Amino acid sequence: MASILILNGPNLNLLGTRQPEVYGHVTLDDIAAQCRAHAADAGWDITFEQSNHEGALIDWLHGARGVHAGVILNAGAYTHTSIALMDAIASIEVPVVEVHLSNIHARERFRHQSRIAPVAIGQIAGFGAKGYILAVDALIDHLEQLGTA
Repeated sequence: MASILILNGPNLNLLGTRQPEVYGHVTLDDIAAQCRAHAADAGWDITFEQSNHEGALIDWLHGARGVHAGVILNAGAYTHTSIALMDAIASIEVPVVEVHLSNIHARERFRHQSRIAPVAIGQIAGFGAKGYILAVDALIDHLEQLGTA
């Protein structure tokens, strides 16, 4: 079974209780279960990780090479600041889809710039937890078009 890695950055472990007016009431465990069930229906396996530490996210990205067909990344606040994550994505030659629960372009000005977007194959933002399912579908479609699925 082909595999997709889903990575989640800082503070996403608090989903369900953290600013529910922005991020909703769904927990990260709920999102992981939804993604696993959805991907399994299409014959894909999901590895789901979360860390508040930038280095752990980089290590998982490096480890994706030769293991996972693609990556979905919600880098949280690192989206706007991390050149290190951008460089890691550019270095691994694994397609990455950027995902955000909220519409980062409709929020505070500092959230409008993504360091991830220039090295991602696409960005999905503003659809809440459903954005992860959209990202799974988009990544699988991309991999199938490349013939790597």
